Amino acid sequence: MEPRPRLSVLVPVYNEVATVRALLARVMAVPIPKEIIVVDDGSTDGTRAVLEEVRAATPETPENRLVVLFQEHNQGKGAAVRRAVEQVTGEIALIQDADLEYDPAEYPRLLQPILDGHADVVFGSRFAGGPHRVLFFWHMVANRLLTLFSNICTNLNLTDMETCYKVFRADILRRIPIRSNRFGLEPELTAKVAHLRCRVYEVPIAYHGRQYSEGKKIGWKDGFSALWTIFRFAFRHDTGREDEGYTTLRRVEVLRRYTAFLWDLMRPYVGRRVLEVGSGTGVMTRYLATREEVVASDVDPEYVEFLRRTFADKPNVQVRLLDLAHLGEDGLAPHRFDTVVCANVLEHVADDAASLRAMRALLAPGGRVVLIVPALRALYGTIDVAIGHHRRYSREEIDAKLRAAGLEVEHVSYFNLLGVAGWWLNARVLRRRSVPGLQARLNDRLVPLLRLERRLKPPIGMSLLAVGRVPG
Repeated sequence: MEPRPRLSVLVPVYNEVATVRALLARVMAVPIPKEIIVVDDGSTDGTRAVLEEVRAATPETPENRLVVLFQEHNQGKGAAVRRAVEQVTGEIALIQDADLEYDPAEYPRLLQPILDGHADVVFGSRFAGGPHRVLFFWHMVANRLLTLFSNICTNLNLTDMETCYKVFRADILRRIPIRSNRFGLEPELTAKVAHLRCRVYEVPIAYHGRQYSEGKKIGWKDGFSALWTIFRFAFRHDTGREDEGYTTLRRVEVLRRYTAFLWDLMRPYVGRRVLEVGSGTGVMTRYLATREEVVASDVDPEYVEFLRRTFADKPNVQVRLLDLAHLGEDGLAPHRFDTVVCANVLEHVADDAASLRAMRALLAPGGRVVLIVPALRALYGTIDVAIGHHRRYSREEIDAKLRAAGLEVEHVSYFNLLGVAGWWLNARVLRRRSVPGLQARLNDRLVPLLRLERRLKPPIGMSLLAVGRVPG
């Protein structure tokens, strides 16, 4: 069986008859095993005939495999890249324009951060110190302004968002739905790798810009389109997943005050060696990562990859695929941890009693299970069903289940009385399937009141904090 090409080079082409042959020769000369996927986007200047000649004259070798595709009509760079992504079989994908402004000889440097395991995505920056042809001042200003606006919206610190040279781990590029047909591709991809929390590196590159008389196509209209794309995807994640559970986690991610409040509730009970069950996108893992040893886990492979990208630079954080429903079968050593944290996860498991017993088995004597679970059965409604809740708990029920699992009950208390009315309205009256973003942000603003409420020890609340301790 032939080895899978390590690099896939995606080449969108439109009316580049003067440069495409030389460009492909330079790409093929790079001493890296690769497939070159060329998409001609409805060229009318003879480019198609050149591509057919090159394809006929290029045998497949271990170093190069050439794939040429033709679009019937011109649709734009984004559409051509979208078509090329469908053909990618390599482990790394790189976008290469068909002009000669960017030098394929720089591929090894662009790939290195990914090959070293440091990056998921690499941008080649024209403004980070490489040699470049001196040309249009206002083009440079526009590029820097667009990069600035993009950075404001993505919280990245790129120097060149509009660069052609973007290199991806291929599995990441394949999962990104590309909506832009034209030059909005660049800010769209940038926004989406930011939403996916990819580790992004920049590498300085040379840039041999050309004039409009030499075939340059991008214009001021594309600048306004890019600006619109930046704002559009700043507020719309659109990363290929829109189920209710993911939507809820995404909305919780931005609730800095509320997650800090939850951490303050749990922190007194969290030890040095921690297993977090159901880490999701890592909202609580950020706080747990200050401990000596942390195993962050989830049952969803996409969340596991998300966690690995986010905590790749934390040597004390290990990420594992674990199913709470089968925790005892996942190969973790018994008595390894002093804390198991399970925040808003136990309610997703049909046999929660068995899961609590499995958590206890992983704890050393004196270790704790720290739970946050949804409370009040009367609130159970459409949102609970949509995000996979089997139940909501009462204080008496969680107390009894902790004891039945062989744990001493150290603490059980309600919190977030303020959220009861909003959940009842949305889940029982309006029958929504996820918490509205506006209500989530309002809850975040009300955290000072939640802290005050906590001191008053309310007799009911939307959630329960429960802590069970292993005797000894």
